[in-house]
Amino acid sequence: MSQQTVPNYGGQAVIEGVMFGGKTVTVTAVRTKNQEIEYFEAPRTEYTWVKPLKKIPILRGLVGLIEASANGAKHLNFASERYSMDSDEEVTESPSKLTLILGVAVVGVLSFLFGKFVFTLVPVFLADFLLGKWVPDGTPQTIAEGIIKIILLLAYITAIAQAPIIKRLFQYHGAEHKVINAFEKGLELTVKNVQSTSTLHYRCGSSFLIFSVIVGVVIYSLFDYQSLTERVVQRIVLLPLVIGVSYEVLQITNKLRDIPVLRYLGYPGLWLQKITTREPDDSQVEVAIASFLKMRELDEKHVQEKMATTG
Repeated sequence: MSQQTVPNYGGQAVIEGVMFGGKTVTVTAVRTKNQEIEYFEAPRTEYTWVKPLKKIPILRGLVGLIEASANGAKHLNFASERYSMDSDEEVTESPSKLTLILGVAVVGVLSFLFGKFVFTLVPVFLADFLLGKWVPDGTPQTIAEGIIKIILLLAYITAIAQAPIIKRLFQYHGAEHKVINAFEKGLELTVKNVQSTSTLHYRCGSSFLIFSVIVGVVIYSLFDYQSLTERVVQRIVLLPLVIGVSYEVLQITNKLRDIPVLRYLGYPGLWLQKITTREPDDSQVEVAIASFLKMRELDEKHVQEKMATTG
């Protein structure tokens, strides 16, 4: 199965499970306390006016991110509520709602815009406050700002990863990638085959995070500012452009991943994934496979129903 003929399916880890999105439906599978697998299915709604926007370079990245956030919110709520139900039945330490949200935001797109907004502005103030006397304005300050962003991002992920539930979330993140990798290689989706693949993938949202920092440094360096206030406003105004260009960079690195030398362009994202993914156990891989197969089954069923209706 060549890469060109394989659909670019996407997914994300949720609490004790994995969500996968198809052309017509999104499906989440979670492991319950009694070791059964429960599903949550939702049709993938797309407004007619959105389709043309998703064909425009740069703009399509921002549109896709917003759409993914809207489609994924229900699944994240389902997984969190199902986990809370199981936790209430047990005498165990239950993580805070904030911990769950912060962890999911790393591996998915929910709250990404808010998170990106915060991680864009905080480094501006830190760079100006801590380094303003020694680092001149313009490109040097922008580079310092980017370095601070990376430090904050790594510190943030490392801190929340200490929670046991987030460690498991990162394992499910690895399981999601393994399933996609196995599918794209044309392997039968058995636990053994899926486990033989990598937990890293070029299209991961974690890669998007690091690329947005790098792209931001380049774009912000092209514009001058006369004051801290102007710098802050400039960052806010240019944020959609940074997100859109970062999406294009992510897609380009994915297309170049099988080309020697050029494949290294995607390595910054893969390095970050070494933190946001963990090797899953067989039970977690089983959940990811179940979610993916259910999504494919419902997608095919929808296509057949549409053909029968139009035929």
